[in-house]
Amino acid sequence: MKSVTHFWLTISLFLSFISPELRAQDADTLKKYQDTVVTQARTTFLKSKGFKASIVPAVLIGYGISTIKDNGLYSSYDAKRDLQRNFPNFRTKVDDYLIFAPFVELALAYTLQYEGNHDYLNTGILILKAEAINAVLVFGLKSITKQERPNGENSYSFPSGHTAHAFLAASIIHSELRHRSPWFGIGAYTIATSVGALRMLNNKHWQSDVFAGAGIGILSSHLAYLSHRNRWGRKPTIVYAPTYLYGVPGLSVTVDLNRFRGKDLLPRRLLKKQPLVALE
Repeated sequence: MKSVTHFWLTISLFLSFISPELRAQDADTLKKYQDTVVTQARTTFLKSKGFKASIVPAVLIGYGISTIKDNGLYSSYDAKRDLQRNFPNFRTKVDDYLIFAPFVELALAYTLQYEGNHDYLNTGILILKAEAINAVLVFGLKSITKQERPNGENSYSFPSGHTAHAFLAASIIHSELRHRSPWFGIGAYTIATSVGALRMLNNKHWQSDVFAGAGIGILSSHLAYLSHRNRWGRKPTIVYAPTYLYGVPGLSVTVDLNRFRGKDLLPRRLLKKQPLVALE
């Protein structure tokens, strides 16, 4: 009974690390981890968006590293021993399919007309960016660390790719739909946490792999948003007008990129209806 309590305390700690992510209720994704194009006053590093975006991933990854092998108050060896004692014959392949469940949730939300913070095109681009960053980090670390799996299958245990992918998806869903309801993020993170727990129960990964994988997945999502400066799919407003200046006839062309498919690209308070380009 004591070992089961240890295991669920670990899962509770796991959820507590991602709770700041779930509590955030800022509806504007453009402001989440990205500076606007309008000049802003200089902020300290501790208040910068980059620092805020790295807090939760850093805690998760740091905790994972601190429990590698026999290290930490409740090490990866301790967690494996307790799980094997209480669930000796546990086997399932659900975790192989559950990693896609958060994206199914996103597709279902779009089908039910829940509009995200980005249109379909830019959401797809964000997902591709995050997946690319995640793949580089996960497979790069696996090849460098060469940590043996708890079942001895191979030496590509650290970090957990399944867990990283699940938390990447959960972070994107939370970012896109949190203004609709916090339950979208809660559901996605619950699925992601279940993936991490199942990887340990299946004896595929150590506790350290799962915590680090969760941090890397969230970090990949945050980096994708930080790097998403240019929005695809803009429909510029172009106005032509004849001019006559200093006795010379000409043509004025005004291009306004402040509108994005009929929606404001920037918050309304930041928009100034002025031509961005004027040629004569």
